[in-house]
Amino acid sequence: MDPLVTAVFALTYAGMMLGGWPGLALDRSGIALLGAIVLLATGRITMDGAVEAIDAPTLALLFGLMVVSAQFRLSGFYGAIVDRLARRRPSPAYLLALVIGAAGLLSAILVNDIVCLAMTPAVITLCRQQQLDARPFLLALACASNAGSAATLIGNPQNMLVGEVLGLPFTGYLWTTGVPALAGLGAVWAIVHQHWRTRYPCITAGDDPEVPVCRRGPTIKGLVVVALVMAAFLLTDWPRALVALAAAGVLLVSRDLASREMVALVDWHLLVLFSGLFIVNHAMQQTGAPAALLASARQLGLDLAQPVPLFATTVLLSNLVSNVPAVMLLLPAATHVPAGPILALASTLAGNLLLVGSIANLIVVEEARRADVRNDWRMHLRIGAPVTLATLVLSGGWLWMVG
Repeated sequence: MDPLVTAVFALTYAGMMLGGWPGLALDRSGIALLGAIVLLATGRITMDGAVEAIDAPTLALLFGLMVVSAQFRLSGFYGAIVDRLARRRPSPAYLLALVIGAAGLLSAILVNDIVCLAMTPAVITLCRQQQLDARPFLLALACASNAGSAATLIGNPQNMLVGEVLGLPFTGYLWTTGVPALAGLGAVWAIVHQHWRTRYPCITAGDDPEVPVCRRGPTIKGLVVVALVMAAFLLTDWPRALVALAAAGVLLVSRDLASREMVALVDWHLLVLFSGLFIVNHAMQQTGAPAALLASARQLGLDLAQPVPLFATTVLLSNLVSNVPAVMLLLPAATHVPAGPILALASTLAGNLLLVGSIANLIVVEEARRADVRNDWRMHLRIGAPVTLATLVLSGGWLWMVG
């Protein structure tokens, strides 16, 4: 075992758990990048080895779908939804169901982080127009985006990673996870409504966040491209990464939306996080320590090659180091048939427990803060804890039934 590689690995994942290193302005992406740099600079991994360690199809798929998601935000698609709902003036319970349904569906098709980035200002604007407290709707948006994204292999970054590394079929995965994801959305509505049902009305001060005005041409173009992408995923065995890149290329050729604005909405920090962790994990794998650790755990009765231990460990690690790093750590143990859906479902749904458990949660809170709407970690936990428990029980029971 190489002491330097082990130290870099340990410090990197300590940073993942803490969200940074005390006294330094380094976030998770910066820590992962620094770990990779140290390994390269000290010769623990070669440049060719680093390139080989990075799973290019996963990054390409993530990038392509982020560009597709950016199309909908910049075209004003979400603003059109707000205008339509504002004219209908739905009841609070019905509006909550609409927000949850829209967040769940869009997150299953597009990248949930960008869905949250675009929907948060739209939801706040709509709630202020209806004189409703935006906080329960934003909590529902975050939880529903996580639950809905669990349904497909393109809903969130960790699902893309699982799908590309394990070579999972898109349709087969959807048949396995669609039911628990849909049931999870129902659980989100029931829990949020039960907690807030007598406290929806609220007149709030503050300027409405900016929601782009809908532009018909770019919106239609985005809808057509998404329909073609989903058809390719469902009906063909074409490489998903190439399909996503082709879709991004088509959308970047535009007379209405500047490519600079679309590329600016790509989460480059997340791509850096992926790349750094790929390199750090690969270097650690080369030492043989992870394989030895898995063997030792198996001797102690914790066999991650079995569904139940893998499910429980994924939930625990996702709340310690965040879901993407947890999935990267556990992928070498994904050797049995249901391992892919277990990793994707458990890591995604576990992200609802804590505010820091999912990037989508943090995006909603940060965007809401800019509009003077405050949701802190305590408020999130009051909803996130029962939502996480309910969705994990539903998913675990479903996987046991079908597995």
